[in-house]
Amino acid sequence: MRRKLAILLATLVLVCGARPAAAVPTENYGQYSLMFERSAGQYWAGGTAAGQWVWTPLSKTTSDISWGDPKAWPPKSAERFVREGDWVLLDGFNDGAGRPLTQVQRVTSEKIGDATCAGMQPLPSTGGRQHYVKWTIPSAGYCLDATGTIKPLDGATAVNFRHLQKWLPPHPCSNPTFANQTCITQIEQWWDDNKHPYSLQLSRSIELARGLGMAFTNRTTVPLIWNADGKSYWHY
Repeated sequence: MRRKLAILLATLVLVCGARPAAAVPTENYGQYSLMFERSAGQYWAGGTAAGQWVWTPLSKTTSDISWGDPKAWPPKSAERFVREGDWVLLDGFNDGAGRPLTQVQRVTSEKIGDATCAGMQPLPSTGGRQHYVKWTIPSAGYCLDATGTIKPLDGATAVNFRHLQKWLPPHPCSNPTFANQTCITQIEQWWDDNKHPYSLQLSRSIELARGLGMAFTNRTTVPLIWNADGKSYWHY
């Protein structure tokens, strides 16, 4: 009897073939940032609303994000991001979501390496736009180091900048309002010479929560020590 069962099982394997291993699902930046959804959120510090963000999708590949004081909304500036292939690129800034660019950001050098910023290698240019984050989230963290200029279209003096980022893969996260979430982390530093000597202007760590969006946590150390946490998220 056992011999007959063994022969039957062997025949089924030959006829049907072995079952392929289940594919590991991949996640993307859109699931965490919600950049192609009409999404928004507020982050709080010290018991009051410290800021608000709103994504304004313009097409299947382009979206503007606005940051500002919810009491003085809308802000007078926004950042424009473009998805091209497996990258989200930073194109520049405008005077409000959906408006034409007024400041074009272009890189002169970009490098990519591991999460400790070791093994940095040149990153080929994509029309000079900054490689901001990978669309498909890899299983390991990575580092991006970009330098370049921000050129106002009104002829004002260009700003020189450096943007160093470390992106960490999905991990469990919580804040005072939302427990048991999954986040990716952006650790960033920013240097520029915008109306001051070239120097470090920003150093912070920000978590983005899957299905909620931006600024789930914000831990800033430069220009001052400051903490904020996402408290409300919505679609409009």
